[in-house]
Amino acid sequence: MAARSQYEELTRQVSAVGVVKRAIARLLPAECPGGAAAVLALLDRHGDMRLSRLAELLAVDMSVTSRHVAHVVEQGWVERSPDPGDRRSRILRLTPAGREVLDDLKQRATDLLADRLREWPDDDVGQLVALLTRLRASFGDVRAAQHQPRPAPAVVAEPGPAAAPADDAADGRDEDGSTSGAHRQVPPQH
Repeated sequence: MAARSQYEELTRQVSAVGVVKRAIARLLPAECPGGAAAVLALLDRHGDMRLSRLAELLAVDMSVTSRHVAHVVEQGWVERSPDPGDRRSRILRLTPAGREVLDDLKQRATDLLADRLREWPDDDVGQLVALLTRLRASFGDVRAAQHQPRPAPAVVAEPGPAAAPADDAADGRDEDGSTSGAHRQVPPQH
């Protein structure tokens, strides 16, 4: 187990990732706020679904989800069709226009990261991807297991040297950008 000081530094660094997320969010076009981008990303990743499932994945209530969906439907990026299993419900489906918007958002984010990390060796970029993937897997599906804290470790290693302060505070959003909408967020690529 790593020393407590390493976990403290990791906490600061993970919180500081907000600066990267905000830089990516600034790339979003005005017609595609963060909630809309999150809806497109989730429909792309998980396929057609009901509004209730989308709300669960976004980790926001149905009224917020409904507003996001109304926007993407109005833009022509998502369509609603009757659910064959329950005619009172609707199934949300990404349209070809929605896929184009999502592809554009992914390209913008990819270009930004490629530019900012252009001095990094390929092995370092690969290691970062592998470690972030592993970190995310250690937490499971954050949306499905929301508000279920993991138990604290039984043994805490001895503290090491003091860590430097973080550059930025946590912004409180999951990887899909779901929050109160204070910041816009581009969805991650998978």
